Amino acid sequence: MPLKIVQNFDSSFTLEAQAKENLFKLLTSEAFVNQICQQLRCKKVEFTELLFQPVPYSLTTTKGMPAEFERYHESDEYTIINVPPNFMFNAKIFKPSRLCAIYQKIE
Repeated sequence: MPLKIVQNFDSSFTLEAQAKENLFKLLTSEAFVNQICQQLRCKKVEFTELLFQPVPYSLTTTKGMPAEFERYHESDEYTIINVPPNFMFNAKIFKPSRLCAIYQKIE
């Protein structure tokens, strides 16, 4: 089966204020931030409050993310994580079904 390249994919989304607040609380919780630090072997990370919806591979989105976020992917100062599905569920976010969050590494 050949791969189908997607020409255009709308990655825009809007979160309700309460859902966004709940998600940000989960993403900045001490336990979760410590878990990220442990995985990255760094002293501290800080949530940048930047979220994006992963996108299919295309000629303009070769990293699986909107082009404006690729600079974070290429930088050693940042890390991109998949938002855990249970966080999405607890924050009552069902669309989009997947999100990624960007954290800045603090040394």
